[in-house]
Amino acid sequence: MERKDEIKNAYKNLGKMHNYYDGMMTGTTLIGRFVDKTVWQMDKNDIVEYQSRSLENIPKDFKGNLLEVPVGTGVFSLPVWKTLPDARITCLDYSEKMLEGARNRAEELDIRNVTFMQGDVGKLPFEDRSFDIVVSLNGFHAFPDKEAAYSETYRVLKDDGLFMGCFYVKDANSHTDMIIRDLYVKKGFFTPPFETVETLKKRLEENYTDVQVSNVQSIACFCARKKK
Repeated sequence: MERKDEIKNAYKNLGKMHNYYDGMMTGTTLIGRFVDKTVWQMDKNDIVEYQSRSLENIPKDFKGNLLEVPVGTGVFSLPVWKTLPDARITCLDYSEKMLEGARNRAEELDIRNVTFMQGDVGKLPFEDRSFDIVVSLNGFHAFPDKEAAYSETYRVLKDDGLFMGCFYVKDANSHTDMIIRDLYVKKGFFTPPFETVETLKKRLEENYTDVQVSNVQSIACFCARKKK
């Protein structure tokens, strides 16, 4: 079985915890499917596709140090982290409420190799070159200081380590762009400026090699290796 298929299979049993945020992120509730379709023009298969693209480059036998920031409620990442029992995983988020949800989900899934921490992506509490992989899922479009976030995730990643994840990019779907601009930005959910697929690829190529960038509608998926 290919790694992408293994990751997709990991989402089949997300557990009983499905609040509004989780339902929207996974398309597993009526209101979640409505938001995904009307805002993002995605169905559940699209959501699983972009998420699997974002994580499929993690080796299935990975045993190193991995940082996820932000973890949110862990609705997307924790089912995959369960397939990496020998990895040392640190999940960080600024929101204690999100961390509480993630901790509960880890307990529900019986995941014991994950440490949860409260912290700011713009000032990560880790030494330089601490992690073999840094993952950021649906975070960069919300970070208020994106330059600090790019700098810090780069700093804590080991040479030759992998940086991967996904987030909203503009100019891929005009319908979604309008809603992001007129609602999500005004409500403070997302914070400009936003990348495009092209600017993200160009940015990553400055400090990384083996850069892969693709998109599913307005969500860009990326993976890059830090230059030695």
